Amino acid sequence: MTSRREQILEIAADLFAERGFHGVSIADLGAACGFSGPAIYKHFRSKQAILSEMLVSISEELLAEGTRRVGAAADDKAALASLVDWHVSFALAHKALIVVQDRDWSALPVEAREKVRSTQLAYVEVWVTVLRSLHGRLSREQARARVHAGFGLINSTPHSAVVSDAEMREILSEMALRALLP
Repeated sequence: MTSRREQILEIAADLFAERGFHGVSIADLGAACGFSGPAIYKHFRSKQAILSEMLVSISEELLAEGTRRVGAAADDKAALASLVDWHVSFALAHKALIVVQDRDWSALPVEAREKVRSTQLAYVEVWVTVLRSLHGRLSREQARARVHAGFGLINSTPHSAVVSDAEMREILSEMALRALLP
């Protein structure tokens, strides 16, 4: 069962993706949640706090699950396949969050922006380490470039998913693995 905070975050992600952070008022968010706008303040101190928690928490989840999957993998090839599977699953399940991060990044307070950036960089490095283990001739910069390109491909989902999620999963997974491996 999800908490009220989680429900607010989920509804806010959808609204922010649809209208933009600045296009959604506290009253709009409250109405979408089924209560008055000011009731939001029982759960979050501001609309920026909602955006911050939304993007910080999902970045932390990406890093934690990515790290867990690499640790559980039998070898580097399995680790890469598991990372791709995880990121594709995330992208398909959280299209709104991808849109919000891309479009509303500048609305984040500086402290939250730094936390999201550092957490995401750590997540990238999880991938870089796996790629370099698979292909030692890749420099860190080359591996990082491949990871960012792979993320760009996978994170295009909100704009490119014109087929079923199952078909999109297959397409993204195949293309990402091909893009990542030299």
